[in-house]
Amino acid sequence: MTKWLIVVIAAIGFAFDIYELLMLPLILRPAILELGGIAPTDPAFPAFVSQWRALMFYVPAAAGGLIGLFGGWLTDRLGRRRVLTWSILLYSVSAFLAGFATSLPMLLALRCTTFIGVCVEFVAAIAWLAELFPEPKQRERVLGYTQAFSSVGGLLVAIANSFLLDYAGNLPSIAVPGWAASWWGTIGEKHSHEAWRYTLMSGLIPALPLLLIRPFLPESPVWQQKKEAGLLKRPSLAALFAPEHRTTTIVTTLMFACAYGVAFGAIQQIPEIVPGLTMVKEKTAGLPPPKQREIEQKTASDHVKVQEIGGLVGRFLLALAAVRVASRRGLLRIFQIPALFVVPLVFYFFLNVENRVFTEIDLSSMRLGKLPITTVSIGVFLAGLFTVSQFSFWGNYLPLAYPVHLRGTGESFAANIGGRMIGTAFAAVTSILAAQSFVPGETSPQKFAFVAACVAFCVTLAGVILSFFLPEPDPNAAHD
Repeated sequence: MTKWLIVVIAAIGFAFDIYELLMLPLILRPAILELGGIAPTDPAFPAFVSQWRALMFYVPAAAGGLIGLFGGWLTDRLGRRRVLTWSILLYSVSAFLAGFATSLPMLLALRCTTFIGVCVEFVAAIAWLAELFPEPKQRERVLGYTQAFSSVGGLLVAIANSFLLDYAGNLPSIAVPGWAASWWGTIGEKHSHEAWRYTLMSGLIPALPLLLIRPFLPESPVWQQKKEAGLLKRPSLAALFAPEHRTTTIVTTLMFACAYGVAFGAIQQIPEIVPGLTMVKEKTAGLPPPKQREIEQKTASDHVKVQEIGGLVGRFLLALAAVRVASRRGLLRIFQIPALFVVPLVFYFFLNVENRVFTEIDLSSMRLGKLPITTVSIGVFLAGLFTVSQFSFWGNYLPLAYPVHLRGTGESFAANIGGRMIGTAFAAVTSILAAQSFVPGETSPQKFAFVAACVAFCVTLAGVILSFFLPEPDPNAAHD
């Protein structure tokens, strides 16, 4: 029973760490419009938005990567449970407070602390689960299926944002308490029901069950036994580059960067590309700017839902394949090779093919709105399937790559230095390149689509090449 209680907490943690991260593309534009103090008609507005997009995507990732690396070390020193619970509390409270942001620097700072919590949580949860289930096939299934909840989190945030866009006006107004207004700032009355604020504040949800369940959660038995027996070696970054670990550390870090590069350089740019779709332009023609932005944001949210459904399917497919494919390289290439062709083509043709509407699934009774089944949404589904599934692979692979005393540190180095710091920088690369005059395209969505296609192809190709150098781990290594 206790083991499955841990599985539940880990699944909640995985769901909401992605929930917290994928808020940003959905809330960033309205947040900049409110907090930036610059009108959309100002000639400097496009450059201002581009600058803050780059900052909001990369600075929190860099902070999370650096401090998350220390969190991995703490996971090996202090134990999996303690670090996991405090990291979930950190990102939950930070997300809630971000809903009260009164300036862009304040929002940026709170996104940094949110990202730090997310980066640490992933490492602690993976190590915890891997050590809790000693039987290899059971461990693969548990890691695979719990990580699938990450895509559930991505889907949930898109649903929550879409719901809040419709019903934010009926919710209690958001205001900074009087005693804090002098140093925190105030929120204007006309902005006290903004959907982006409620979306951020919903990130507090995972902290609530954690507070109730935490007293019943045990420490990792493998880690605890080694510590009590005095056999737990002291973790260090230098040990990751010892001869027996050097290749694993370098290759997994670079490949993690490639996986995140596709996600942030292409997939997360969907909200910037969707306004260029013909069906969106037809709906917004002649409408005032606020109404145009609302329609664009809702359509972007629908496409994010479709992408996350694709990611969810991909994660489940990887969980099924993980216990059937012996070679870890072979398992990864099942998803890498299709991604090499599918993802760049989806973004290259995003705005250049007829976006044929096949049908619509009316899910309004489930508060999902209408998900269009179109040429573009099918492509987005496939892009999510082949890209997002690769994140689950690393959760299954990394616990086998390092011994117990280095597990958190090694996982953290690959995930945080490779993924969070290097990989997420491709969001800034895409944003900066899309603002350049030499990039093909007459509109911003066209430029974003072209750059996203190029980034997706380059980093996926690099990942495929690196996979030939990926060491095959011992399936029983998680309990060494």
